Amino acid sequence: MLSLKNNLLKINVNPVGAELSAITSVNHKTEFMWNGNPDVWNGIAPVLFPIVGGLKDDTFFHEGKSYKLPRHGFARRNTSIQLHEQTEDKLTFKLVSDAALLEQYPFQFEFYTSYELTENTIVVSHEVKNLDDKDMYFSLGAHPAFRCPVFPDEKYSDYYLEFETEEHSETHLLDPNSGLLNNQTELTLNNTNKLPLHYQLFEKDALIFKDLKSKKVTLMSENKGAILSVSYKDFPYLGIWAKPNADYVCIEPWLGVADNSNSNQQLKDKEAILKLAPNEVFKASYTISIEHSLLV
Repeated sequence: MLSLKNNLLKINVNPVGAELSAITSVNHKTEFMWNGNPDVWNGIAPVLFPIVGGLKDDTFFHEGKSYKLPRHGFARRNTSIQLHEQTEDKLTFKLVSDAALLEQYPFQFEFYTSYELTENTIVVSHEVKNLDDKDMYFSLGAHPAFRCPVFPDEKYSDYYLEFETEEHSETHLLDPNSGLLNNQTELTLNNTNKLPLHYQLFEKDALIFKDLKSKKVTLMSENKGAILSVSYKDFPYLGIWAKPNADYVCIEPWLGVADNSNSNQQLKDKEAILKLAPNEVFKASYTISIEHSLLV
């Protein structure tokens, strides 16, 4: 485990998967990240690359060949990711395509994930370099899980998510068997900026928003006020999820979504797929900010 620390926060990052694994108050020892209990869900903040969500039959086609990729891609829990650079306030990790990955994904690339600690904020940055002589197609996403409730004298239903602006938005539903988008929607934010949290909220799986105006979501406690905020200006989609009855909530900025159940499985036709020209670089970042008053 690698760490960064200042006078307010300490963060831990697991080199396996370059996964943010803890955000802890230096002064109060309050922990803000989910603990990854494997009996509930063993993730904490997996990095999603080069796809977000699942593929139809876990398969995509490109240039006449078929390839198999697991849900959310191969970056999470990847032991080939290496520490690329470490400074006092920043950790950068690197994943490079190799023969094994080319069997799953036919592009030469470098993929960087960095964590920078500045006062009460963690900046999470991603960089994709296309080393190939052809266009590269990919998606990218984040999956951080935050403790909820954070404090021992609270319950899950004391919490809600506050969006940056009032929203009128439907969530796009997933088929419970395949995990693919099923063309059905459900009105979830009805001219409001508040989404109350309760244990039944995710009985139909993740809430997937494609049209939010907000680029910031704050985890709020009815008792304590603001806890933390996730800002995601570079990410057009947002997922919100937890296992039913679990004491966490994931706030997930996405550049990409799962396949639709009627997908033709052609990678270049995949909804929201990003295309990167040879020798080009793509960058995207989001931030996690802990409420300052909880740290002093």
